[in-house]
Amino acid sequence: MSEITKGIAQLCAEAEAEIETWPVDKALERLEDDAVVFVDVRDVRELWREGTIPGALHVPRGMLEFWVDPESPYARNIFQSGKRFVFFCSMGWRSALAAKAVRDMGLAPVCHIGGGFTAWREAGGPVETREQKPKAQ
Repeated sequence: MSEITKGIAQLCAEAEAEIETWPVDKALERLEDDAVVFVDVRDVRELWREGTIPGALHVPRGMLEFWVDPESPYARNIFQSGKRFVFFCSMGWRSALAAKAVRDMGLAPVCHIGGGFTAWREAGGPVETREQKPKAQ
């Protein structure tokens, strides 16, 4: 059995050292900016349970690179828009890794919210509910 040589704490610290991190107050100031797209990389069940930043684009973390790559069959045009992408998750760990991954792919400008959605809510940021869609029968 192989031994893990680099844990999640180190991966996140390395990502944080390379990417731009916005404090919540800066993110709040840019909420209404049409040149900024907030991207929620949390699991859909987290959105249903906790809500999200109003107007945020939900991109499941496992599909992010596929949605960003214009050559992918899953590509989403929004990522070719030239806008700034502000990633967030619950605590800022997944979003740091996400921002680094897409920046490494060439997407720019990108950043993430330090402290994630938890910090957003603690700062009194607005929250939008997301309803669970009924399952097709």
